[in-house]
Amino acid sequence: MVVQDAVTTGRRSRLSAEREHELFEAVLDQLREVGYEALTMDAVAARTRSSKATLYRQWHSKPHLVATALRHGKPVRTAMIDTGTLRGDLVQLAEGVCQDAEKDTALLRAVAFAQQSNTELQQAMRHVMVEPELAAFRAMIDRAVGRGELAAGVPAAEFVPHMMLGAALSRPLIDDASASSDFLVRFVDAVILPALRAD
Repeated sequence: MVVQDAVTTGRRSRLSAEREHELFEAVLDQLREVGYEALTMDAVAARTRSSKATLYRQWHSKPHLVATALRHGKPVRTAMIDTGTLRGDLVQLAEGVCQDAEKDTALLRAVAFAQQSNTELQQAMRHVMVEPELAAFRAMIDRAVGRGELAAGVPAAEFVPHMMLGAALSRPLIDDASASSDFLVRFVDAVILPALRAD
């Protein structure tokens, strides 16, 4: 099941794809430079030579704009993955998590920290980032069940996103190393697949 961005963001864009890309990149640059709290719609408008009214008309609020920009910057989306095998899908998912971690770990951590005291940002991130990824992951598991690779209702299935993100985020703390593609693929083979296939 592919979750389209128009559905995810809750609006239909009147901007070209190139213009949206420019705006999203400006938001991500500002996040890297000043953090979430100091980022303003005025600053984004000035940097992109657009009006603040345009930003609010398209994205309604700073939290929604930030969440949409983060999703735009995500290298690999779960809905794009369909290799034909469960292991192949999980390996691509692991590589996507690795790309996310390598690209902007500090930025994502900063936004995650801001969410703790900002309910609107938390809701926007859940609507735009988390829910579409979880829906696509459930579709991935359903395909594996349909192919006969997994039994229906495997208890470990709901915890795979937690395991994958946990491995990526904890590796720098435990091993003083980044969550490389090799590390996460080994994690898939040693931990996730055995958990999913356990009797």
